[in-house]
Order: sequence, then structure tokens, then C-alpha cells
Amino acid sequence: MVAPYMTVFAILGATVALLAWGRLRHDLVALLALLLSVAAGVVPPEKAFTGFADDVVIIIGSALIISAAISRSGIVGDTIDHIAPWLTTTAVQVAALAGFAAVLSAFIKNVAALAILIPIAIQLARNTGISPAVLLMPIAFGTLLGGLLTLMASSPNIIVSRLRVELRGAPFEMFDFAPVGMVLAVVGVTYLAFGWRLLPPGRRPVQSLDAAFDITDYMIDARVVEGSLSAQLTIGELSALIKDDVTIAGVVRNSKRLRPRPEFRLSSGDILLLEGEPAALERALVAGELELARKDKAPSAEQSADDIGVVEAVVGRDSMLVGRTVGELRLYDRYNVNLLALSRQGTRVARQLRETPLKSGDVAILQGDMSQLPDVLRELDCLPLAERHVGLSETRSRLLPVAIFVIAIALAVTGRAPIAIAFFGAAVMLLLTGALPLREAYRHLDPPVLILLAAMIPVSDAVRTTGGTDLLAGWLATAASAVQPLAALALVLVTAMAVTPFLNNAATVLVMAPIAAVVATRLGLNPDTFLMAVAIGASCDFLTPFGHQCNTLVMGPGGYKFGDYVRLGLPLSALVILVGVPAIAWFWPLG
Repeated sequence: MVAPYMTVFAILGATVALLAWGRLRHDLVALLALLLSVAAGVVPPEKAFTGFADDVVIIIGSALIISAAISRSGIVGDTIDHIAPWLTTTAVQVAALAGFAAVLSAFIKNVAALAILIPIAIQLARNTGISPAVLLMPIAFGTLLGGLLTLMASSPNIIVSRLRVELRGAPFEMFDFAPVGMVLAVVGVTYLAFGWRLLPPGRRPVQSLDAAFDITDYMIDARVVEGSLSAQLTIGELSALIKDDVTIAGVVRNSKRLRPRPEFRLSSGDILLLEGEPAALERALVAGELELARKDKAPSAEQSADDIGVVEAVVGRDSMLVGRTVGELRLYDRYNVNLLALSRQGTRVARQLRETPLKSGDVAILQGDMSQLPDVLRELDCLPLAERHVGLSETRSRLLPVAIFVIAIALAVTGRAPIAIAFFGAAVMLLLTGALPLREAYRHLDPPVLILLAAMIPVSDAVRTTGGTDLLAGWLATAASAVQPLAALALVLVTAMAVTPFLNNAATVLVMAPIAAVVATRLGLNPDTFLMAVAIGASCDFLTPFGHQCNTLVMGPGGYKFGDYVRLGLPLSALVILVGVPAIAWFWPLG
């Protein structure tokens, strides 16, 4: 009869092989592993779906929503504007972001640090024309390296410190981890500044069909709001502020069109004709504190904000819109639809939208009740462009998402709330306040990544429940007792690194730390040295997308495959071993 732990090892081995093969989707492979584990009896049926309720899944899903809301606020663009002059090459960008990630992760949870940096990295990649994949994995690895610096930086450090009380009578102090952690962080970030070239070129996040369309010349009417920032600026100053390839094509004051001269000073009520691609136009509305200047009615109070959406549609040859303006058609009164923006291939729209006769082939952004828009488009003879997600919407607070996130981090850092609850609460508040529409939030939740993680959690836990960890512990104790002290230390570190993808880092420490302490005692060596090795090894999974939530979090936005983690992570893992073992022995002498 085959021992249950052998069955688990076989399933995990096959899973890793299929993920590395890359012919099957990673989420499908994880679901297959879960199904086989249940069928083989190593995962009880009642435990099969516990991973979907695990804190890690909640943290990652919430972090994706928080990151999307912060990106949507427009504050990321301001951050990029301030740091971009110093980030002149890809190597400098990687080094700066990974280094900042390491420092930030020393004082807040690494997944929180990563949630802050993901939108910044994506925006920087967009501005410089590189793939986000070049930046995201190095940043994720930087947060793991930062987790080595302080007691509060990672769960392995905290657990090792608590176990030391039982073994040595006193915990590790806040900065006991810093000497070794600093060495590894510096070496690791230096490697990432050059090692990013190991990532396959051309990795891109999975795009929907709408990415095939490249329409960049939309025109919108934006109103200068009383008391807003724009009401105090000239055209030239506003142009410098909004940037993002948005052109101020005209200004209308008291129904009279004026030339947008740079020295022209704006006042409340002025209408600006802005031209650019939808995402840039949306950022311009936020940066300039402008509002869409449609004169049609807003959606009715009876409609939920989540019922209202926008679609991008081409005006058909026989459409009733051809040759008529929105005002003449009374578009909202008749169809509950607002015209937000208009693109006319090869021609600049010279008037306000409400006064512009539409033409066949025009591409319009229309807002309305999403349940009614398909019928309205059919009646208007307008063809929607696949499933386009266009961001133009109402003006929103720039600081609200950041404020909510800061509160969540403060609650987690001070221990007032577990990080899963803090992040979940922040995500709910962002949805409740409208900082991120619910419809858009569902788009940013990355189901394949969440399913991968949720399905692998019970499979990984089966290593422990079937006795696999006890078997490994016995092997480790025997092997370590037969080699030199420095080799025994390296063996403990390597084993912790190898086990943590399949147990998670907290479980690895709980299993490995007592074993490491026993090994040290048998050899007459310092247990603290071996406890440090366990903490570092458990925090350094650079080889899989599911061993640490930071690795999982960047998988979708970076468009990574399983093998990409090995490409960049294997040399980094080797560096951690080669540099970390002597560094631990130096700062925490073996004898």
C-alpha cells in the first residue's frame, strides 16, 4: 500500500511538471491537482474548498481592488511625474522600485507594500514603453527581501521569535534580523537591477479583445468647476498639469468659441474641448478637477451607480444619428443615454459635442443603463466595439483611495485588525464610496490567479496532514548530524526554501524551527543561528507563483508563466544561499 504522503508528493511533483510545461492553464492545473488529491483521499472532501476562504485569497483579492482604485484616482500619475526624471533606464527603474519595495516592506506587510507599488510600476511601464513584466516580478522579489530586515516585516520572523521564547527564554528583538537581512537585500536588489534581463521579452498581461482597437483621438467637453484648481490657471499652466498626451483643442466661454492661447486665464463655467485617448482624458479630468460638461440629464436617482456604464460604439451608415446633433435628438430624454465623447477618424471635432452633427463611422462613448444599452444601440443602428471598458466617468476624490488604504495599513500594523480584515474592509469602503465602481472591480479581480492559489492551499496542507513533514524532519535531522556545521546550516536554509512553496512560510517555520533547534543542540551549536536560517529560508520563495502571496499578486498583471519565476528566481535563490549562509554564521556565530 502506498503511504499517503507519497501520494501527495507524487501529485505535487506532477503539478509542478505541468505548470513548468505550460501547455495547460495554471488555474486548470491547480484544479486538477485538487481533484486528484480528493480522489486519492489525501484531502478530505470537507476540506477541499477551504482554500477559497483562506485569508491569503482574501488579501490578494482585496489588494487587487485597492491597487485598481489607487491607480484610478490619478495620484499615481503625479507620483510618476516626480520620480520619472531620475529613472532614465530600465535598470535604474528596476533597482529603484525593488529597493524602495524592500525598504517599505521592512515596516509594513510586504503584500501591502506591493499593492502600493503595482499601479506605479504599471504606469511607469506605460510611460516608458516597456512591458510591466520587467518591473513587477523584481518588485515582488524586493518585498520578499525587505521581509528579512525587521521582526515585524514577515510572519516567519514573528513566529521564529515566539518559538525562541520557548527554546531560549527570550524573543528576538526588532532589529536582530537587520544585519543579515541588509546584506541579502543589497545583494538581491543589485542582482535584480541586472537580472531582469532573464525574463522573457514580450511578456504582457492578458488583454481582452478591446485592446485590439487603438482609438486615441476622442474629444470631450470638460467644464471648469467653481473653486477648482483649473479656475485659477491659464491654459498653458493647465496643459502642463494634465500632460498625458491630452490636447486642449478649444475653449468656450458664454457660448463663444475662443482660441486656447497659453496665456488665456480660465474661469468657472468655461468649457474646454479636450482631445486624447480615454484613459488619458480621465486622468486629465481628475488632475484638473474638471467635470464632464454634458448638458443632458445625469442618470436618474432610482438607478444604482453600478447599473450605469459606458460603451464605445460606431455610428452606422443608416443611423438616425447621422447628420443630427445630440441636442436635436434629445438623446437622454428619448433613450436615457448620454454622449460623453466622440472620435472622428482623420478629423478633429471642432465644436462642442452637443452641437456637433454626427457622421457615419464616428465612434461615440455613450453612457446609460447597461441593461438597456444593447436595445438602444440596436435602435440607433450603432455597433458596439466588442466589450470595451472605457473609464470616462464622474469626477472623484484623488486622495480618498489613498486615505482608506493608509487607514487599513495602520490598523494592520498596530494590530487593531488582521491584515485580511483590514484589506477586506478597505476594499469594501472603496466600493461603497464609489472610488471604484463594482463593475470595474470585478474586472480587476484576477480569477485565474485566485483559483490557482485557492486550489493549491488544501493540496499543500496535505503534506503536513499525511505525515510528509515528519518524514522530511527525520531526513533533515539525520543528514545535518552527518556533515560539518556550516554545511548543516546550509542544509537547514535550503530545506526551508524548498518546503515553503508547498506549506506556506508560516507553516514552514512551525515545522522547521523546532527541528533546526534540535539539530543545533545535538551538534553543540548555537540554536539562534539555525533559527535565523529557518526564518530566511521560509521568507525566500523566488521559484513559484503560489509560495508567497506577493508572487501570486503580480502573476496576472505581469502576464507571467510558471517558468518565468524560475528564470529570475533561481539565480537569486542561489545568491541567498551563497551569501546568506556565511552572513548568518558571521553575525550569529555557530559556536
